[in-house]
Amino acid sequence: MSRIDEVKNLMSELEVEMEKFYNKGNKAAGTRARKHLQDLKKLSQEIRLEIQDIKNKS
Repeated sequence: MSRIDEVKNLMSELEVEMEKFYNKGNKAAGTRARKHLQDLKKLSQEIRLEIQDIKNKS
């Protein structure tokens, strides 16, 4: 379940930065939001590969 917590944590961090960017016009928050999105993409790929590996071992 630690993977789920990682995704939730990234999403909550992303939500904060997107709120700052879209509602407050904080341009630096946009950069941080993009970084969080990239991290989420990377984590998603890792989880996909992990799931595939577990599935293939069964």
